[in-house]
Amino acid sequence: MFKLFVLFIFASAVLLPQTLCGAPVQVIKKVRNNPTLHMGSPAGESAFHSALRSFLRASGWFDLTDDPKADYTLKTRAADGKLHLTVEMGGVPVGSWNITLSRSPRDLAARTADAIIEKCFSALKVRGFCRSKIVFCANTAPGVRNLYMCDIDGKNQEQLTHYKTLCVEPAWSSSGKSVIFSRYNRSGIQVIETTVGTPRRSRVLSSFRGINTGAAPSPDGKRLAVILSPDHRVDLYVLTFGSPHPRRLTRGIAVEASPAWSPNGHKLVYVSDVSGRPHLYICNYNGSGKMKLPSIGSDAVTPDWSTDDKIVYATRINGTYTLAVLDLKTGKNTRVTEVPGSYESPTWAADNRQIVCKRDAGGRSELCVVDTWTGKVRRLLSTSYPLSMPVWSPCPVR
Repeated sequence: MFKLFVLFIFASAVLLPQTLCGAPVQVIKKVRNNPTLHMGSPAGESAFHSALRSFLRASGWFDLTDDPKADYTLKTRAADGKLHLTVEMGGVPVGSWNITLSRSPRDLAARTADAIIEKCFSALKVRGFCRSKIVFCANTAPGVRNLYMCDIDGKNQEQLTHYKTLCVEPAWSSSGKSVIFSRYNRSGIQVIETTVGTPRRSRVLSSFRGINTGAAPSPDGKRLAVILSPDHRVDLYVLTFGSPHPRRLTRGIAVEASPAWSPNGHKLVYVSDVSGRPHLYICNYNGSGKMKLPSIGSDAVTPDWSTDDKIVYATRINGTYTLAVLDLKTGKNTRVTEVPGSYESPTWAADNRQIVCKRDAGGRSELCVVDTWTGKVRRLLSTSYPLSMPVWSPCPVR
């Protein structure tokens, strides 16, 4: 069963008690509300304002309202072929911009939304958030799964790969200029890197005998954590770019999967069934210091490590996968999804607040964004064909 998960995700569900070290799991609700934003009466380019509204709503940092007494008010004035925008708080200007409609309306809207967020949340150390991207897998035909990319509001979709096989487990490079993934072919499984810009180029990063899956580039872009099986044992390795010899980090009959790097690149979190069921483990990038991490539920899988030292993962509670976050600074585990559904493959946004994931509910699969502060779930994409494994890029993508 766990070997199947290495290539995909657990599909079965078993009813298990909710436990954390033998105690009942507590769902901690966070009472943190977004400030409200009123866009006023738009003037000028309607396509721009429609896209701006979409980006601001998708950013997760404002609740848009028609109430003119909102916390923030966005005023727009058209003059001399330009749009003049002013953001006010209590009638006092927070920031203003003159925009020449020389770019596409969506690109202008994303940049404007970024400027508004950066002015209103000066303590937020994120730049270009609305210009970040999300890559995901789509099953468009039997046995065919390719990578697609979209904006943070689910629009502007673009196909990245065009293989007649399975392309899975995408991960962004540290530069945000390419995507690394596993491609299945007749001779085995390879790790491929594909640029997201034009011209689009691809190269093979890992093509050892057996499987090459779960590839995760280090924050400095110098190493690649990858799951290999050259001796028919599924273990965690680290490959230094330019070296033909990967370093083996685990060894034994246990199966490892889903590595993710710490923000400083010194440690890795990964999944192992060494104890009989999949759990989260942590180790140094040279394989030393292995330690099991505390988690809630059972079968903790697919971890992702935020830049402020939180690990999100999927875990099974009452027979259904949900999402939980382990704060490494406090040691506290918190369940972050209460909306019904089965959640898989979570990854952090650059704001360390939102998570993109797959959600199954009512017989349909969709991509969703979960706000870990409020517990709100926003549908990102829902199509007639199955979607899975979304990953949020660094920002901005240039």
